[in-house]
Amino acid sequence: MINANMTTNAGSFTINNTVLLALFLLLAVAVVVLLILAFRQGQEIKTLKFRLNRFMNGRDAESLENEIAFLVKDHNSLKQVVELSKKDIEVLFHHMRSAYQKYGLVKYDAFQQMGGQLSFCLVLLDQDNNGFILNSVHSTEGAYCYSKEIRNGVGDIDLGKEEKEALAIAMGEEK
Repeated sequence: MINANMTTNAGSFTINNTVLLALFLLLAVAVVVLLILAFRQGQEIKTLKFRLNRFMNGRDAESLENEIAFLVKDHNSLKQVVELSKKDIEVLFHHMRSAYQKYGLVKYDAFQQMGGQLSFCLVLLDQDNNGFILNSVHSTEGAYCYSKEIRNGVGDIDLGKEEKEALAIAMGEEK
């Protein structure tokens, strides 16, 4: 049996063999556990490296970096196309606002002696109810056409019964 005697300035104490053996076994177990943990960590690092290498190699051995750079360039070009498209759409909406979008048509007999309702009033309006009325009056002597300007849904000259009806149809006030 080995007894370890240690002397210090504060005093002396004795470590017996059982305590020494227990301490040695405890340290041995701790070393084994740490070795097992280190081995497992090494295996996880190896697995992560393998996955990273596989991830970094894209299609046909292209790197992920090249793929990302391509996607960024593609994204930037798509942004430019979207901006151009937005500008084109704004221009189209501006043009559509002034295009004739609404119409009203009323056929009538201008003179009761003729049948077939050969006379008509045609109203064409844009989104803001600006446009014109085309009135074609058919008689036995011929056909006569008149036009009247419409601003904000109101005629510049007094409108006849059929013209008012065609205007109301174009503005959606009458079906």
